[in-house]
Amino acid sequence: MTGEHYFSAQPSVGERRRDVEFTAGRREYTLVTAGGVFSGNRLDPGTAVLLRKAPLPAAGAAGPFLDLGCGYGPIACVLAASAPSATVYAVDVNERARALAAENAARLDAGNVRVAAPEEVPADVRFAEIWSNPPIRVGKAELHTMLDTWLPRLAPDGVAWLVVARHLGGDSLQRWLEERGHRVERHASQKGYRVLKVASLKVG
Repeated sequence: MTGEHYFSAQPSVGERRRDVEFTAGRREYTLVTAGGVFSGNRLDPGTAVLLRKAPLPAAGAAGPFLDLGCGYGPIACVLAASAPSATVYAVDVNERARALAAENAARLDAGNVRVAAPEEVPADVRFAEIWSNPPIRVGKAELHTMLDTWLPRLAPDGVAWLVVARHLGGDSLQRWLEERGHRVERHASQKGYRVLKVASLKVG
């Protein structure tokens, strides 16, 4: 895109809708995506690594879970299918992305997905897990603000699963998170991506 990014609130580029097929957790998915959203023509390779390498929640998991920067919703849809009793928040600033995420959840009959703008998530919700392929290209300052906003909303025993390309700062992001007091484990590396497991901050 020229002059506009997937983290724009209201994309002006044409939709150019298309279906994306992928497999996660031994299940096949066909989701609709479009121009003006993150990875608008395929399943992003980083997202694919995250869904392959991080452990999906058990079928009986209670949640709630958060897909932060959900795009058209592939992570949220996989979490919702994996743990149908858990509430899954699909959050994005991009209204087209939110509309697509809602459409894809409906395609899967995943009534446990709640699509929302960031400010629409109730302030008292604490997440058992946060999943994110974070928007690195938004810039370090905004990325750090986003993580500082949402990671403290993990439940006491909660974890966040983040995927970041090494060449886009995966290792430096790990160091920054550790400097902020998070316990961070490099859970996996594949195809140039780091999957980071971030533990909830301990208070006191």
